[in-house]
Amino acid sequence: MGDIAVDAVDAGLARTLKDLFAGAVGGVAQVLIGQPFDIVKVRLQTTQQYSSALDAATQIYKKEGALSFYKGTLTPLIGIGACVSVQFGAFYEAQRTLESWNKTHHPATPSLSFPQYYLAGAFAGLANTVLSSPIEHIRIRLQTQPHGANALYSGPLDCTRKLISQGGGITHGLYRGSVITLVREAQAYGFWFLTFEYLMSRETRTRKREDVPAWKVALYGGLAGEALWLASYPMDVVKSRLQTDEVQREKQRYRGTWDCVRKTYMVEGLGGFWRGIGPTLLRAMPVSAGTFFTVETVMRLMG
Repeated sequence: MGDIAVDAVDAGLARTLKDLFAGAVGGVAQVLIGQPFDIVKVRLQTTQQYSSALDAATQIYKKEGALSFYKGTLTPLIGIGACVSVQFGAFYEAQRTLESWNKTHHPATPSLSFPQYYLAGAFAGLANTVLSSPIEHIRIRLQTQPHGANALYSGPLDCTRKLISQGGGITHGLYRGSVITLVREAQAYGFWFLTFEYLMSRETRTRKREDVPAWKVALYGGLAGEALWLASYPMDVVKSRLQTDEVQREKQRYRGTWDCVRKTYMVEGLGGFWRGIGPTLLRAMPVSAGTFFTVETVMRLMG
């Protein structure tokens, strides 16, 4: 009995490590594909100086150079790899837990229902927030800081130090915007995984999951990315504005999440919560397609 228990633990650990590794590889692919789109999105969300996504991209290129589209990439390259690793690891763990619950309480239908897929995805988003909130905050600060000699931060570590020292500590400085990030992550990844699994379930009625063509995996992943942003974009706008506000608390324009929502609506109306959605959706398709394609491929190769 002891050997069986040890074997079960070893198998569970190996399965979890595989999930985390596949997610990490997917995260690296996500950053490399999506970073240029992301900097345009953040600039549109947080400033009024650009008339469109094309205007933003053109001005960034002319004033800051081609490499500026990968400004602040080091933080997300390391951090988003860890985030996506946590997302997929948490999702698969929640999926297995819900399947086990179904087998006990609904043995005739052990597979997850679509609401359960949403719950598993939301759990993945919640688990991810501990990492994603400070990582995205640092990335956004680096993406929106003045160019050249007027730069506020020399790099991710300098940005982290100043957010903590000048912004009121870890909670109010580094983790500013975490409440809306928590809500956004749950909603976003609930819809992300739900959409992908729904589309894949239509394929697996007649074939095994590993037999679904790679192009369909990528397509369904891309469509899941569109669903993610359509379901959560207004929350992302609020998060970005909170995380590009003044670092010092006494100089901040927004007192918190609801104050940011109120002031955005008063100045820009409902459209303010959708500013920058165009390049975001444009980015979502290849980025999410690449992420799911990479993760599914790694999972298949690892068996």
